[in-house]
Amino acid sequence: MTGPDPSSPLHSLLAGDAPFALIARDPDTVEVLTGDVVDVELLADIPLIDDDGTAREVLALVPFRQVRERGFVCHDDGAPLRCLVIGERTILSRAEVMASLPSSPVHLDGAGFDIADEDYADIVRRVIADEIGRGEGANFVIRRDFVADVDADPRVAALTWFRALLEHEKGAYWTFAVVTDGHVAVGASPEAHVSARDGVVTMNPISGTFRHPAGGSTAETLAEFLRSTKETEELFMVVDEELKMMSAVCSDGGRITGPHLKEMSRLTHTEYMLRGHSDLDPRDILRETMFAPTVTGSPMQNACTVIARHETTPRGYYSGVAALFTPNSDAGGPSHDLDAPILIRTAYLVDGRLRVPVGATLVRHSDPYGEVGETHGKAAGVLGAIGAIPRDVPVAPAEADPDAPVAERRPLAEDPAIAELLASRNERLAPFWMNPQDPEGSGPFAGRTALVVDAEDRFTTMLAHQLRHLGLDTRIVHWAEVTDAEVDAADLVVSGPGPGDPRDADSARIAAMHGVVARRLSDSAPLLAVCLSHQILADQLGIDLAPLAQPHQGLQKSVDVFGEPASIGFYNTFTARVVPGTSQRGLTTGRGSVTTEIITEVAADAETGDVYALRGPGFASVQGHLESILSRDGMRTLERLISHVL
Repeated sequence: MTGPDPSSPLHSLLAGDAPFALIARDPDTVEVLTGDVVDVELLADIPLIDDDGTAREVLALVPFRQVRERGFVCHDDGAPLRCLVIGERTILSRAEVMASLPSSPVHLDGAGFDIADEDYADIVRRVIADEIGRGEGANFVIRRDFVADVDADPRVAALTWFRALLEHEKGAYWTFAVVTDGHVAVGASPEAHVSARDGVVTMNPISGTFRHPAGGSTAETLAEFLRSTKETEELFMVVDEELKMMSAVCSDGGRITGPHLKEMSRLTHTEYMLRGHSDLDPRDILRETMFAPTVTGSPMQNACTVIARHETTPRGYYSGVAALFTPNSDAGGPSHDLDAPILIRTAYLVDGRLRVPVGATLVRHSDPYGEVGETHGKAAGVLGAIGAIPRDVPVAPAEADPDAPVAERRPLAEDPAIAELLASRNERLAPFWMNPQDPEGSGPFAGRTALVVDAEDRFTTMLAHQLRHLGLDTRIVHWAEVTDAEVDAADLVVSGPGPGDPRDADSARIAAMHGVVARRLSDSAPLLAVCLSHQILADQLGIDLAPLAQPHQGLQKSVDVFGEPASIGFYNTFTARVVPGTSQRGLTTGRGSVTTEIITEVAADAETGDVYALRGPGFASVQGHLESILSRDGMRTLERLISHVL
C-alpha cells in the first residue's frame, strides 16, 4: 500500500499541511494529535492555560539548547521550543494504523557518519585523558550524526517510518512521529526521562547497551554483558546523577527500584526506576531535570561544558525531550500531568536531509573502538527499525543481518541466572535510597541548622536530603552567591563537592571554596568538607595534593574511617596524600600574634597514603560521596563525622 485509505482519519494527515503527532504508548493503540504550533522561548512560556483559564493539552519538543535556562553552556542553534497545542485527539487501534500507513521503503543517498570512525575514536581518547583524567567529571556523552539525503515527501517518509517502528520495534517507551512546518521527528525512545502523575514523579535511568548478536541474544551472551564492570559502573553513575535531580524536585528525595532489563528488538539495556513526590509545576520539574545524564554526562553543568568543547555542531533536539502536558482533573495538585521521554533513537528530516544523532557514554574504562562500535550499533538500530535503506550500501539477507528482529521468545529477565545477576547489583547499593525512610527532622541533630555550599555538583541535593533526615534544618547555596554572614550563622557548614583541579589558582569557584573552608577553620566553627572541599581542606592543613594514576569515578571502595570499615562511592581524580602509615598531623596557624596548633587525625590508605578522611577540632572531611548510591555505609559514616564536628 502506498498511502492511507481515503476513509481513514490518517488520510488528511498525508494529504494536508497541518501539523500533527502520532504517539504509541501502549501495545494496542495510537494517539493522533492535531492542533496549532506555537514556538516559545522558555519552559515557563509553554501555554498550558488558555486566555479564559481553560487547561490545554500541549506536546512540546524541547531542544538541547534549553539548558541555557539553567545557566549551562551549549552550541546555540536557535532550535525552537516547539509546542503543538492540541485541539483534537483521536485514539486508533494499532491494527488500523498499520493497515492505513504507507509501507514502501524510503531510500537514502550519500549515507554515512559526519565524523569518521578514527576521528571519533580520537575524541574518545581526548575526553578520557583531558576531561575524566583531569577531574572534570565521571562520564560524558559525545555524539556524532548519521546523515543521508532523502528524496521523498517528508509526510510520506514520516508515516512510513512510523509504521515500520510499530511493526519492527518493541520495548519502546514512546513510538512517535511529530510533523510540523519544515521539521519531522520520528523515533522509538526506550527511556522515560521524567513523568509526573498526580504528584508522583518518576525517572527511568537506562544505561548499558547490549547489541544482540545474529540470531538474537541468549542468557549466556547477556550474562557476559551484565558482568561487565564498565557497563555496571555506567548504570550506577547515571542513577546517582538522576537521584540528584529527584532530590531537587521531590520532598522525599526519591526511592530506587530495579534493576530491570529493557529488552528491545535489536538492543537490550539495564535500567532502574526512581520515584518520589512533588507539588511543583510540571514545567519546573522539567527545568530542574534538564537533561538525562545518560545522554549528557555528570556532573550535569560540567558535562554541558565538555560537550561544547568536543562536539563541533549543535545538538538540535537530540538529548532533549518530547514533553506531553495533559490536564489533570485533580484540582488539589498541579494542573497538568507530564510525560517526557528522551529524544534518542530518533530520526530527523529537515529540507531533505536525514539526521540520526547517536552518542556513547564515555567513562574511565572506555575503549575508543568499542565506543565507535556502540554508535554504529545505535545508528543501525534506528535505520533498521524505520526500514530506511541506503542505496549505495548493500543490505545483507535477513537471516545474516545482526539487526534483524528475531521471533518472540521468553523474556531473558525471567531466566533465573539473569535474574540473579541483576539482583546481585543491589547488594552493593545504599539502603537509604532503596528503603522507606523516617520523617525528615526527627534525627539526632534536630534543632540545628546546616548550610551546604554547592561547588557545581548537584550531589549537594542528595547530601542535603540526608542531612534533613539526620534532623538538620538544611539550605543549599551556590558558591557564587553565598555570603560571609551565611557562612558564619550556620551551626554546621558543609563545603560541597565539585569538578576540577583543587590546585587551580585561576578558578574563581576553587578560590571561593577555599574562602569558605578557611573562614570556618580559622573560627573553629563546625565544618564538614566533601570531595573537592576535602582536598581544599587538606591543602590548607599542609597536606600534599596529587592526581591519581587512574581516576576513581564511580568506584566503590571499602576503606577504614577512623577505626570503622565503610563501603563508600568515590568520584575523584585528585587525592590528598600523606606518607603511608601517617595517622596524625599537626599544623600551627592563627591570626596576628595568636597562634594555634591544629592536630588532625588522618584516615589514609596503608599502602599509597591516599587520604580518605580527616578530622580535627570542629572539622571533618571525607573524600568519598557518602550520599552516593554506592555508599552502602554512607549514612552511618555521615552521622559519625557530624557527631564529631558538632
